[in-house]
Amino acid sequence: MTIPGNFLSETTSSIEPNTSGWRPRLNGTFFNGTGGRVGDRCLGVDSVAAGEVQAETASAYSVLPGETYQVFADASGAAQPERIGIEWLASDGAQVAVTWSDTTEQAMTAWHRVGVAGVCPLGAVSARVLLSFTAAGADVSHYWENIYFGLPHRQQGNLLPFNVESGGELDTTGWAAEANATVGRSVPAVVWSASWYLGGAHVMTLTASAPGDASMVATVRASAQAGVEYLGYTYLGPPTTAADAWVELRFYDAADVQISAVRGPLDAASAGFQRQRVSAVAPAGTATVSIAAGLDGAAAGEVLRVEGTGILASPVLTSGSIVPYADASFEQGPGSWQVVSGPAVLARTSPWGAVGLDGTYALHITSATTAVSTLRSGRFPLGEGITEWRLRVSYQVAAGSWTWTRRVRWYDAGGLEVGTFASSGAALTPGWWSVTSTGTSPAGAVEAELELELTPGVDDSELYLDWVALWRDEPLVETTAHPETGSVTLVMRELSEGQYMTLYRVGADGQRTLVRGSTGMVEDLLVEQDLLVFEDYEAPQGVPVRYWADLVDSGGATAGYRESSTVTVDPGDINEAWLKDPGFPHRNIRVLVQAAPEWTRPVEQAVMRPRGRRHAVVHSDVRGGLEGTLTVWTRSDEERAALHWLLDAGRVLLWQAAPGMGVDDLYVQVGEVSEARVSAYAPEPWRAWSLPLVQQDVPLALGVAATAGRSWRDVLATHGTWQDVMDRYATWEDVLLDRPIAGGG
Repeated sequence: MTIPGNFLSETTSSIEPNTSGWRPRLNGTFFNGTGGRVGDRCLGVDSVAAGEVQAETASAYSVLPGETYQVFADASGAAQPERIGIEWLASDGAQVAVTWSDTTEQAMTAWHRVGVAGVCPLGAVSARVLLSFTAAGADVSHYWENIYFGLPHRQQGNLLPFNVESGGELDTTGWAAEANATVGRSVPAVVWSASWYLGGAHVMTLTASAPGDASMVATVRASAQAGVEYLGYTYLGPPTTAADAWVELRFYDAADVQISAVRGPLDAASAGFQRQRVSAVAPAGTATVSIAAGLDGAAAGEVLRVEGTGILASPVLTSGSIVPYADASFEQGPGSWQVVSGPAVLARTSPWGAVGLDGTYALHITSATTAVSTLRSGRFPLGEGITEWRLRVSYQVAAGSWTWTRRVRWYDAGGLEVGTFASSGAALTPGWWSVTSTGTSPAGAVEAELELELTPGVDDSELYLDWVALWRDEPLVETTAHPETGSVTLVMRELSEGQYMTLYRVGADGQRTLVRGSTGMVEDLLVEQDLLVFEDYEAPQGVPVRYWADLVDSGGATAGYRESSTVTVDPGDINEAWLKDPGFPHRNIRVLVQAAPEWTRPVEQAVMRPRGRRHAVVHSDVRGGLEGTLTVWTRSDEERAALHWLLDAGRVLLWQAAPGMGVDDLYVQVGEVSEARVSAYAPEPWRAWSLPLVQQDVPLALGVAATAGRSWRDVLATHGTWQDVMDRYATWEDVLLDRPIAGGG
């Protein structure tokens, strides 16, 4: 299991197949341990004598002064806690400094996470990873596995800086005591998933100074916009299950005065770490947003642990839904839902993690009698130009039996009801089910209100609701051709998360070709959200194609398929052709063709001429692919620079000409290039290029270079000024792909 962004080799990280990536540093010897997390092997370290034992990576890794780096590992030790560190080295190999983690609070044989982060000091050009524990005597064993060193792992879109998000991997300055508290950090021995890279190691601690309410607040205010819904979250480790622990979103104006706060209380199922969420729409006047955590009614000395904190633009459970997160997922309570008639009672499910389709809570509805109850949500703005809508409500019958009718009530700008659409009444069946219905909003409607009419079949019936959505009714599969980029955009909606997809481009002859995604060809891709967008830059020009997706469930059984209508990319001027980089489509360029290649197909042969025989004996390998020289023009300095940029990396390219030009789409490697002026007139921008081509196989393993979900908010959250951005990245392409100068290329 390769950890994304790891500077360490797979052998050094996973100890598969041996310990060659490591060497003893102090008072220790190695052996091949078994029972690893990401493979059978792990790094076993034995003490030679009593005292500290250290190991270090056999190699040092390039680093950049001023850049932040993170190291973590999973460790196991029966009798001794451990720590991990980064040794910063000068160009001559001398030690500049060492950044050590705090020592784990207690020993644990189960695999648990240790880690630390540090800023590379001036004078350091490389770094090593250090592992350490203190043995009580000789032949004490300790185990290490799943080791990472590189740039910090971040939650995409998190508006808070790494030190706040990570629970203080750098230090405690990301949080400040607010009331009746002291702030610190510790390293509890906690078992995290081997593939969870956003938590573990250091956690922030809030210790109540005296009996009463205690709180701390993040010292960073992130830029926020009024009217935007934000989601705050953190892992809370309460002192007891009875403790009133909470997380709170806080909004501030331009003068840093708090405008409002919305709290998400934790209904703890244990004293371990549990992720609590809270969401809210930023009120008028909002300039920034931050997050706080605390304990109400704490006893003196009680400790709340905080880890993995973030603020995001609130996720939409169903793409395009206008239902706010608080009213759709019920993570902090019933939201705006109310009982307007009948005996039903609303509450959030209890405790954390007991019931939930999205997140860790659901809406719990109870009715002591069989009388009809009506529930209504708040009113949600519709936006403009949308008339067809789909309503989805997910439910689980917890006790008794129920029938229901679902409605949407439409309101105009004056708050008057202008129409309703309703589903027919239906009995609810046990298990989690998602039910959808479709309706049309009337002219003049600007808001929608959701309504559920619930009829219990017996007294004391109970019902869970979760994942509520109202969204624009759009095609399940939609394609759009983009002649200006020679590509097709494919949008697939209302997918089922947890399924696996294989996506094909289908030609007029029925031949299927896999479509490229961010990690290679889209084959057995895990569907992790209900809407997926693919940009197919390898779609042929001027011929109709369609797209077909096979879907299977997690067990491998067929779960259905999706098929698009046909789409054709206009090839434009037939004298022009595309040269495309399949992995870096932002480098693609359209060029004017001077002459197509005169193709050859070389072959390796050995010719033997036996004496006395007329015919030679020829031993031949298979004949090679096409080879020839394509000559093209560039017509401006901008085109010339763009063609240089495309060719610089020396990657496999795709050449696409218009239909009828006698050339099929070809994947090619370009040899030594010549660029010639077309006249003696110096300011003439035209250039004639000779591009020697050798036909290549389709690069199946190559993914489209992208950083999914990356936005300017992410750049803003991690850089204080534009100069910081320019110092950290060599090019704007590196900013786009999040490839910092140190280790990110």
